[in-house]
Amino acid sequence: MRKTLSLICTFALLGAFAQEKRIDFVEYDLDNGLHVILHQDNSTPIVNVSVLYHVGSKNEPEGRTGFAHFFEHLMFEGSPNIPRGQFFKIIESAGGQLNANTSNDRTFYFETLPSHQLELGLYMESERMLHATIDSTGVATQKEVVKEEKRLRVDNQPYGSVVAEMFSRVFEGTSYEWTPIGSFEDIDAATDEDFEDFFATFYVPNNATLSIAGDIEIDETKKLVEMYFGEIPKGTKDIPRPDVKMKDLGDVQAEVFDNIQLPGVFQAYQMAEQGSDDYYAMTMLTTLLSGGQSSRFQKSIVDDQQLAVAAASIPFALEDAGVFISYGIANMGTSPEALSTAMDVEIERVKNEPIDDKEFQKLRNQIENQFVSSNGSVRGIAESLANYHVYFGDANLINNELQRYMAVTKEDLQRVAKKYLDPEKRVELVYLPKSAQKQPDGEKIEDQ
Repeated sequence: MRKTLSLICTFALLGAFAQEKRIDFVEYDLDNGLHVILHQDNSTPIVNVSVLYHVGSKNEPEGRTGFAHFFEHLMFEGSPNIPRGQFFKIIESAGGQLNANTSNDRTFYFETLPSHQLELGLYMESERMLHATIDSTGVATQKEVVKEEKRLRVDNQPYGSVVAEMFSRVFEGTSYEWTPIGSFEDIDAATDEDFEDFFATFYVPNNATLSIAGDIEIDETKKLVEMYFGEIPKGTKDIPRPDVKMKDLGDVQAEVFDNIQLPGVFQAYQMAEQGSDDYYAMTMLTTLLSGGQSSRFQKSIVDDQQLAVAAASIPFALEDAGVFISYGIANMGTSPEALSTAMDVEIERVKNEPIDDKEFQKLRNQIENQFVSSNGSVRGIAESLANYHVYFGDANLINNELQRYMAVTKEDLQRVAKKYLDPEKRVELVYLPKSAQKQPDGEKIEDQ
């Protein structure tokens, strides 16, 4: 009992902290269109420099898929002033860390450095924005890197193709249909001119947000930003912004044969785009179903019934749409049909049975804790500020988005479950071992 009370008190304190600790920042635009956000926190001698380019796989035309993710790699090739292959070495030798990631909607680069190396981070990012090296040598090198990444993360990873298989069905006919990894055929077919055109279209200051957080002085940092980025020319090409129009799903079912031992059931429903009122309710619903050891999927399907070794739900909230995926990996001896039914039962419970006050308060505490954790580092703060500006046009959501979660009621959870989680309007994929696949003559295909 004391442990429970202690845990509740801890969550309450975290929630109060989340509401009271304000993250101050300044933001402005350079003449070339670059949006700049600065957050000063002198508590530790660390600074994060990040650049978010508003380009992801959604911006790729059919026949040119995979470009945004490919550029995530290509942009580390160097510049006329940074020798090929030295980008990581320069930052790491200065005591820093760096990386990048690509989604359907954006590409994000960052360096976390000792604060006296702020100028180095600005120099490196301005170099690739101004004149990154894009040539046949770099393209050939990164093609092999990206292919190896796909082999490791998708082709040879159990259930690794799930997102691609889901998106191709849920978002069919839109530019969300393909995932950031894209198609190697499209990358291989592209010319150097295609890559140069992509760079000139999207990697321009008027399509970028520079977000800096940490041990800085605002006025001095403004001078450095102007020095390194102010003379980079504004882009002159139109930046494609696809108008994603979703079509209603029917009841779509398919089998996928993979290099796996245990069957898996994956159910996908369309949901609201990020930032909408329903998005916040669906995110909290995810936590109710699969947020921790006491969540409903875990307790019922994994622990009590022992139908699955894992069961969870994930909301993929995108800029212009969304997909809510529930999944279970079957236990030995469990049929996919039994697992699917058990998942449906838990979702129907949310629709039809009131959520009690104790469970709902725990859910709110979990959301508050997650919110605090996401902004617990200068890197997290820099990324959140950039995301909020680009997606919502309001960087100050870093201070008040939690209120949107806290405005969600128990009745909202039931409402969105009924609205979106309709078994007659979903894609259900059943993953089976390749050994279960039958040849045209009806015989099973034996594992090689």
